[in-house]
Amino acid sequence: MTESAFRFTHPVEVRFKDVDVGGHAHHSHALVYFEEARAAYWHRVTGREGLDGVNYILAEARQRYHARVLWPQRLGVGVRVSRLGKRHFEMEYEVRSAEGELLVSGSTTQVMYDYEAESSMPVPADTRAAIEEIDGPFGPGGLPVTNP
Repeated sequence: MTESAFRFTHPVEVRFKDVDVGGHAHHSHALVYFEEARAAYWHRVTGREGLDGVNYILAEARQRYHARVLWPQRLGVGVRVSRLGKRHFEMEYEVRSAEGELLVSGSTTQVMYDYEAESSMPVPADTRAAIEEIDGPFGPGGLPVTNP
């Protein structure tokens, strides 16, 4: 991986089963790579793993392809929170080859969710603090605070 604006990266292996008839990873697998990185990020933020550790729902996902993802490759998936709202957060992703080539980028929107109450909920204060520890402070409108 080359120098990146992403403070958190997660390694992902391209598996043989990911490859389609075009000889590259099927387009649906980018979302799986995002998900694996998001789970690792969330574990770091909350310290929890597994289904009990997930207290959000995925509301939206976007992906853009820049180059072919081939097998076998070891990818680095950068993930960061790009917007931190009262009840939701948006994440950005970059999938890069071991040489640093940008292969896929994208974003997802997650809504904090109380599965017992079956309703959205505010981002817990400790979760917000842990996200800011990784990705820096967020200001008005949930946008990152940048230093001039």
